[in-house]
Amino acid sequence: MEGLIGPRAFPEGEAYRLMRAGELDAALAAAQRAVSGATMCLPEHGLLASLLLRAGRSAEAAQWVAQAASFDSGSGDAYDGVAFVALALGEHERSNALYRRATEAAPEDPRFRYNLACSERSLGRLAEAEAACNQCIAAGDAQYPAYLLRSELQVQTAQQNHIDELEALLARSGGDYRARVFLGYALAKELDDIERFEQAFHWFSTAARARRARLDYDVAVDERKLARIAEVYPRESFRAAPSVARAPAAQSPRYIFILGLPRSGTTLLERILTGLPGVRSNGETDHFSRALLAAGQGRGDVFERAAAADQALVASGYARLADPGAPAAHIIEKLPLNYLYAGAIHRALPQARILLVQRAPLDSCFAMYRTLFAGGYPFSYDLEELARYYAAYDRLMQHWRAALGARLHEVAYEELVAEPRRIGARVAAHCGLEWSDQALDIQSNRAVSLTASAAQVRRPIYGSSSGRWRHYRAHLAALIDGLSARGVALAP
Repeated sequence: MEGLIGPRAFPEGEAYRLMRAGELDAALAAAQRAVSGATMCLPEHGLLASLLLRAGRSAEAAQWVAQAASFDSGSGDAYDGVAFVALALGEHERSNALYRRATEAAPEDPRFRYNLACSERSLGRLAEAEAACNQCIAAGDAQYPAYLLRSELQVQTAQQNHIDELEALLARSGGDYRARVFLGYALAKELDDIERFEQAFHWFSTAARARRARLDYDVAVDERKLARIAEVYPRESFRAAPSVARAPAAQSPRYIFILGLPRSGTTLLERILTGLPGVRSNGETDHFSRALLAAGQGRGDVFERAAAADQALVASGYARLADPGAPAAHIIEKLPLNYLYAGAIHRALPQARILLVQRAPLDSCFAMYRTLFAGGYPFSYDLEELARYYAAYDRLMQHWRAALGARLHEVAYEELVAEPRRIGARVAAHCGLEWSDQALDIQSNRAVSLTASAAQVRRPIYGSSSGRWRHYRAHLAALIDGLSARGVALAP
């Protein structure tokens, strides 16, 4: 749900009050009473469906979403809330239709136009997304996220861009934080597109500093967490054959985990594999981590409890979360942060395929630095912190390689874009999938994408991003020196 603005608030009624108090069962009952006998789409429909989804009752949530969508009338907030839940359920076309109805019910509210634009982008309808962005922007200069989304929808050219408009807006925005962040990233992206790299870096760094200043983050905490994961999953624990009974789901090779740092090529690999018959992606979900943490046991810290989890419970819990949706022989999970759980995934699901996408360190780091993430990855807004986190990540990946061996199948981004047919076929074979060259026609793949790469994957496979950091070499000393000092091997 990259960039999407969630529901402004659920209704300030009894159900919402109970939910805020943590009394979820009582909140669920109150929400059901609120919608009983309703003849129009109410905000309580979204609240009820959200509570059901949180409880793992996705089929019931889908039924309430369908009922709300069947009504002929409703408020903008009501349709927006139900659309958000429909999106979480994977009902993307229904979500899109509900966002459109929100704009029709409240045409003056630019928030609904922005959500519609995000929805259109996820479905690959980029012209429609741009039109919705423009409608949102027309409501007033302060619709800053819409400017960034519009800039990301296509590669700008010297003849057609929004640079003058963005510069003028920034000049009169003063110290407005949101303007500096959203407009700064938008302007930097467009300047980069037309190869005005010096100016682009100025705005990348200006926007990143503004974003970092608002974050309560200590990279040392993350460094300790990644090291702690390696400690509780020692290499030798993966050498012996599993001695405990697994749930049937654990024996299934149908699950495919694509992991790696954000902007490393995980979305590209996902698009290729979902172009093959019988493959569906759940997108970037926390299904596995939720199942793992729910099954944790023991008295130690969260890492020890996770490592001691009942593997059968992890497997069955994950399968329950992952399987609802369109029937598919193979299911992809593409949350980048699953790199934290590679060992845990193998323990609980020993026949699952684990694909690690790796990109050259400087390209990988700079791709993150130039991206405004909707949430997560707080290390990416400062070059020194980025170097420290990447080095900690690199150490953890070396640990997983030693622990899992060939069970961790690595894919080099540079090889994937240079030889997509060869690498794609090799990955497909590893996953037990029948290869077809049609999978490389990713711009024709109608599967939804909710990631920061949602617009990029609507274009043919390209390798022009490789080595892009070199245009900014003069500004990346802190990153280069930081990686080198921590033993990260850099390409010449």
